[in-house]
Amino acid sequence: MSEILSREYLLLVQEAFEHSNTAIIQEQVQELHYADIAALVYELEDEQADFLLRSLDTEIASEVISELEEEVRKHFLKNLPYEKLAEYIDLMDSDDAVDILKEQPIQIREQVIATLKDRDKAKDIIYLLPYDEDTAGGLMAKELIKANINWTVKQCIEEIRRQAEKVEKIYSIYVVDNNGILKGRVSLKKIILSADDTLIADIYEDEELIFVETYKEQEEVVTLMRKYDLESIPVVNVQGKLLGRITIDDVVDVMQEHAEAERQAMSGLSSNVEEDDTIWTSVKARLPWLVVGMVGGMLAASVTNMLGQPVILLVSVLANFTTLIAGTGGNVGVQSSSIILQSLANKSVFELGTLERLFKVLIIAVLNGLILSAFVLGVCLLFGYDAKVAFVVAIALFSVILLASLMGTITPLVLDRFGINPALAAGPFITTANDLIGLTVYFLIARLIYQI
Repeated sequence: MSEILSREYLLLVQEAFEHSNTAIIQEQVQELHYADIAALVYELEDEQADFLLRSLDTEIASEVISELEEEVRKHFLKNLPYEKLAEYIDLMDSDDAVDILKEQPIQIREQVIATLKDRDKAKDIIYLLPYDEDTAGGLMAKELIKANINWTVKQCIEEIRRQAEKVEKIYSIYVVDNNGILKGRVSLKKIILSADDTLIADIYEDEELIFVETYKEQEEVVTLMRKYDLESIPVVNVQGKLLGRITIDDVVDVMQEHAEAERQAMSGLSSNVEEDDTIWTSVKARLPWLVVGMVGGMLAASVTNMLGQPVILLVSVLANFTTLIAGTGGNVGVQSSSIILQSLANKSVFELGTLERLFKVLIIAVLNGLILSAFVLGVCLLFGYDAKVAFVVAIALFSVILLASLMGTITPLVLDRFGINPALAAGPFITTANDLIGLTVYFLIARLIYQI
């Protein structure tokens, strides 16, 4: 948020609404950045937000609408005449326009496209509509600057001036042949410094050209742009023909969505929730994994009752270490799964195979287990615990670390293989499962050593 957008500013706007002082609303809000206006919309009542958006200049309103979350945007556009929506769409980049039109009923969608004043924009939207939103084709915008390889610099500059009217940000000028096949890119610096009669063919760069096909998943687009530090990436079809580009702002949105989804999953939330959602929405999102945790706790209590009760009755001091065993298993499991999640999110051609991963995890677990179990054994003996108790705790701790490490590694890999969000493994599932495994192993080892 900008410095001007504060709690006091919000109260000022709300007070203006209460007194029907529309002049203050229109004058002051127009001065805000469109992202700040979008943030302000979330804080207002529905009627106030609707009035605010309708009172904005059309160009500013189109930017704000593009910035809004889908549910808020759908609510505002629900009763908006299609002619007014067409005015907004005319001012948006083609990728944003397609995202919004896909949210509308087919009839409204067709009416808007037929009403658009910019017929080139209408053609671009029709071209982009069939692409899945999770692919490069769904992310790309048709607005870009391209130059023919046979042009001179003078021709290129004239074309840049013509094309730039519809392109808000110029990152690169893409070079194509007579068939529209992408050949490379040329920098503005080279164009400015070259003589008018210089051919583009003599100054364009074709080495290490990074591009992406329309069918590629958006995760691959994110990986490429992050790896090569790109501000934009050209999109081609299977024949190599230049179709559009994906800019960094679209990729940042995808990264934020993925990070939010993983955070929700790791927190044990079954759906996307915000602080200002209704109580019932929050309850529904939190309850499923809380039930899973409760069931796991009940199973752990059953394990303690069946396996642990005879041991604890005979050697009551063993009860003191149950939280140590369960807690360590949960922590180790979450650590292991988090590392696997990181590698899955940043896949590399040099990544280890499954067997190599498991072997590496096993070696690390053995080393960690030996160090921690030796430490616990020494502390127990130092504080005067019985030797049998010390060995039970140490051996159980070593075993739990091994099992928790393997489970924390295997579970995300299995979930990823079956197309399930592997972040689910790093939350309540791993913690609850390892608590159960830890207590089972602990009491079985105790019964074995004490021959109960």
